[in-house]
Amino acid sequence: MEEFDSEDSGVQDVGPQINGLVGQILETTSALLVRIRQKLLEMALLICVILLVFWVASFLYGSFYYSFMPTDNFITPVYFYRTDCPSPHHSVCSFPVANVSLLKNGKHQVTIFDLSNDGQPYQITLELEMPESPANQELGMFLVKMTPYSKAGQIVDVSARSAMLHYHSSLLQALGTVVFSPMLLTGASEQKQPVIVELYSEFKDDSYKPTVGAVIEIHSQHIQIYRAHLYIFAHFTGIRYLMYHFPLISALIGVMSNFAFLSLIIVLSFLQFNLGSHRNPGKVHCSKIEHLLFNIQDICQGYTLQKYGLHCVKSSLCTCVHILAYSKFWASFEIVTLEVAEDEPICEAGDGEMIL
Repeated sequence: MEEFDSEDSGVQDVGPQINGLVGQILETTSALLVRIRQKLLEMALLICVILLVFWVASFLYGSFYYSFMPTDNFITPVYFYRTDCPSPHHSVCSFPVANVSLLKNGKHQVTIFDLSNDGQPYQITLELEMPESPANQELGMFLVKMTPYSKAGQIVDVSARSAMLHYHSSLLQALGTVVFSPMLLTGASEQKQPVIVELYSEFKDDSYKPTVGAVIEIHSQHIQIYRAHLYIFAHFTGIRYLMYHFPLISALIGVMSNFAFLSLIIVLSFLQFNLGSHRNPGKVHCSKIEHLLFNIQDICQGYTLQKYGLHCVKSSLCTCVHILAYSKFWASFEIVTLEVAEDEPICEAGDGEMIL
């Protein structure tokens, strides 16, 4: 019986230890889970902030690129017409004329004036697709004239360039016809020549008279044209050259620069907020406390702090008296210690002991 009693007592002694050990394990596990959850939340918040900053940096670079980079090229068909020609074979006819709009989609201006670069230069070229007909061969040299104009109809500039078909001898034309006869018969090829006329090598728009259109005139009455196109290409220099010819590298540098700048602002703001909160937790100015003490003196009708052995001295802490309850006189009071700026008055007991 004594052995059983000793065994029971041993079991009873081990039971609380096991319960305590299990409790410690559960407490440690719960604390670990709480810590893991907190870390996961912090990581998720950090990832969200990084994604938001990256999106803002990309948006800023895209906005800058859209506003800073002008139209790189503009291609439009040119339709020539005659103003006074009774018949195609009439001896007296006007020159072929075309009125071309230089507004992209009918709204946006193609050419721009760059104040930082004294005008963005553009190359303007007219391409004429002309048949190798006897009329064009006998035409010889002809003149192409371009007159850009503003929205008010004012002439911005005038350019005139000469052009002609490339010379092909009769023998060369006959050999070419024989060699390319299968393609000519099937319609895969035509006997035509592209004539490219560079009207402007570096056209710069006027800031006071922005160009919105141009009149193109060919000084030849009997010229024959299949179709014509006007090409406008921008000649970029400086940062525009880098952004246009190296778009991926420029975008990477621009987005990363914006990302670093925004991240620096966020980190500095976070550090300032944390340092301020750790440096002045619960900061209370003693002027407010003195105002509160004066009000307490008025309420208590002459019962001052000196009666209880309190006076103010210079130190790094400030003690405030908080009334818990009173009827006619003070029933009780509690001393509350608040941290404030250094060298501000605090309250201590009359015997010189600090009340904390």
